[in-house]
Amino acid sequence: MIVAFDIGDKRIGVAATDELGIMALPVETYFRKNTAEDVKYLVSLAERKKADLIVCGMPVNFDGSESVQTGKTQKFIDLLRKETAIPVVTEDERFTTMEARRLLLEADMRRDKRKQVIDKIAASYILEGYLQKHKK
Repeated sequence: MIVAFDIGDKRIGVAATDELGIMALPVETYFRKNTAEDVKYLVSLAERKKADLIVCGMPVNFDGSESVQTGKTQKFIDLLRKETAIPVVTEDERFTTMEARRLLLEADMRRDKRKQVIDKIAASYILEGYLQKHKK
């Protein structure tokens, strides 16, 4: 089982593979409280799911350069790595939130509903990208 996190300032999208490890499925949107509690919750979630890998989306600019958000996300990932023995890797998350937003707009979902699900859908796109690159 692989879990993926789309780490934002206010929310963290969570996705996981199916039992066979072939499909990326949205799981939940976690609303952040404080960094220590956020890390503790995500580690606990990964352990409950019996994850053997955590994939975190790494935000970069369109040209691949680092942004302010890249640094914030890297610090959060460093804390995750300190709190779990589960390996943590990163995956380029360019365009994942845009794709998730496009999907929800096409589905004609109301704005308040989109906020509830966009991050977990973006996390599933991050995980899907990882799975595509690492197919066996």
